[in-house]
Amino acid sequence: MTTRESKDHMLLVPLYEHPADRPEAWETLIRSAGRLHSVVLNPDSGPGAAPDERFAAVAERLRAAGVPVLGYADTDYGRRPHAAVVQDLLRHRDWYGTDGAFLDQAAADGDQLGHYRRLAVASRAAGARTLVLNHGVHPHPGYAELADLLVTFEGPWDAYRDAAAAPPWTADHPAQRFCHLVYAVPPGAPTAELAAQRGAAVHCAVPGTGAHPWGTLPYALEAAG
Repeated sequence: MTTRESKDHMLLVPLYEHPADRPEAWETLIRSAGRLHSVVLNPDSGPGAAPDERFAAVAERLRAAGVPVLGYADTDYGRRPHAAVVQDLLRHRDWYGTDGAFLDQAAADGDQLGHYRRLAVASRAAGARTLVLNHGVHPHPGYAELADLLVTFEGPWDAYRDAAAAPPWTADHPAQRFCHLVYAVPPGAPTAELAAQRGAAVHCAVPGTGAHPWGTLPYALEAAG
């Protein structure tokens, strides 16, 4: 098992590329296991319609290296039915052995707390030892009780560079509970430093742009690969 780095500076990597198309990127991820907080597995905007042996193989290797593997499920800001989200998580578990869940497009307002509380319970029941809610913004503080990690920023570098300070309630929680996902990042941009200053110990900064930015590895791993 790979020795893991301090949790003070870890990478959550959403690599939305097929292992057959980008085998070198997945190999870099596996070699870099000690630097990773977790990896999001997303075969087809979720687990797909049937198991994919290539994704199963890389997921197994990541888990063997000690990396939590998170199954991707879109929650559509609370509009997607509970049963559909849970079905995705069960398929991820059964087909790919995922040991965590990445609930994308999570609502941020307090009105949806009950819905996400039920999803959190179902995620744990489906075997999620690591639960991540991707709000993309700072949500109602009640969400911090539901998940292990909140993604409180997702967007391009220009917006991240000029983003407002984190709300005061975040200071009540350790930095290891917050993540920033930044794309369209220019070479040399101080994303990790900004994340640390803004109270997020987990981040990912990639050069990818457009509608599919998460097909690229973070700079920190490209340099290491």
